[in-house]
Amino acid sequence: MSTSAADTDAIRAVVAAVEHAQQYELVDEFVALFRADAIWTTGHGKRLYGRAAIAEFTAEVLPGATEHGKATYEVEHILFIRTDVAAVKVRQRYFTNDGALDSEGSPMYVMSKEDGRWLLTANQNTPVVAD
Repeated sequence: MSTSAADTDAIRAVVAAVEHAQQYELVDEFVALFRADAIWTTGHGKRLYGRAAIAEFTAEVLPGATEHGKATYEVEHILFIRTDVAAVKVRQRYFTNDGALDSEGSPMYVMSKEDGRWLLTANQNTPVVAD
């Protein structure tokens, strides 16, 4: 299977856009990264079906979320399932306002390329639990 560096860069740009939207509490920008029929399971296990449900949830939890710190998002691995579908493993780290690492998450984003644009399609956000 042939995938391009441009696709890898575009996927990394979506993850960077997730980070930006989260850090600046930009609900509409975050929601726009999802396919209309996307599914998302939050880090606390809430199951959301469709962009409207994701938007409603995000509008409730994102404003004020950075009061005590911010999260960073780093692409760890991209597995192209097809040239237009990729599983993306992300390292998510939450930092306090003084820069101390508070906790980590390990999201899995299944992304699909729709009309030339990579979108979040089936996603699960999982907290990392220390042993």
